[in-house]
Amino acid sequence: MTTAAGGSVPYRARRGTTGTVLQSETARAYALISPTLLYALVLLVVPILVVIAHSFWTQDYLTIDRTFTLENYRVALTEPIYRDLLMRSLVISLLVSLFTVVLAYPIAYFISFHGGRHKNLWLFLITVPFWSSYLLRVMSWKVILGYNGVLNSGLMAVGIIDEPSTAFLYNSTAVVITLTHAWAAFAILPIYVSLEKVDRTLIEAATDLGDGPIRRFLRVTLPLSIPGVISALLIVMIPTVGDFVTPRLVGGKDGVMIANAIQAQFGKASNWPLGAALSVTTMAVVTAMAAASVLVLRLLMRLGR
Repeated sequence: MTTAAGGSVPYRARRGTTGTVLQSETARAYALISPTLLYALVLLVVPILVVIAHSFWTQDYLTIDRTFTLENYRVALTEPIYRDLLMRSLVISLLVSLFTVVLAYPIAYFISFHGGRHKNLWLFLITVPFWSSYLLRVMSWKVILGYNGVLNSGLMAVGIIDEPSTAFLYNSTAVVITLTHAWAAFAILPIYVSLEKVDRTLIEAATDLGDGPIRRFLRVTLPLSIPGVISALLIVMIPTVGDFVTPRLVGGKDGVMIANAIQAQFGKASNWPLGAALSVTTMAVVTAMAAASVLVLRLLMRLGR
């Protein structure tokens, strides 16, 4: 760099100018991110901290006793009813996640590898049913699985059963079926994105080396799409543990989950500290289960390589 008189600009001056520019850009970046960060802190972190604080207090009729205690956690971890509900919720959540991914993967695979120029249309058609209300979709499954519902009527029409069965509704199976359908699109999309990133030349190379369709899928496509599978599992598993609407509408007494107990503590029971302790315990267990799932899938992916 030269001056108007033809001399060069000292290195120290150029360096100082660069440092000033970087500092200015850093300040501008913090200024842009600060509103979003503040928004996240206020609406996400602060409520969680409030719930955690409540979990160490006790309910004294209509007032909160703010004396520190671990009694709520003792009840949450030792009472058989809460322990059983939490275990049932984790099992249902895991089953829903597995069934959803198993059903979503072939759909995502078809769109990615065989959708052609109609990929966007297929994605649009997949998301259309989810424009309707979540409650409406749950109630639709209640009509399908009900005593006089579509499923019972169809089975009686073909002669498989002689009278309506009560085995389809108000149990854990109904909850799993309804939640699997409710979260299907949320599993299809991340898997589709992961499959779109698979390098097609690697599949062609595997074909040239003599691999058949199944071997190509197991050695190339599936391992490279594992990140999408992990994302789909987490996207489905974490929210379904805390779902209390679906178990209440289609689960009956055999499909009640931990979220229903938490909602009852914050509602009719008016025991916010115990409800908070159940919430924190559930969050901790779900976080541990999600982390374990990610580690297991990554280990399988490494072994596959």
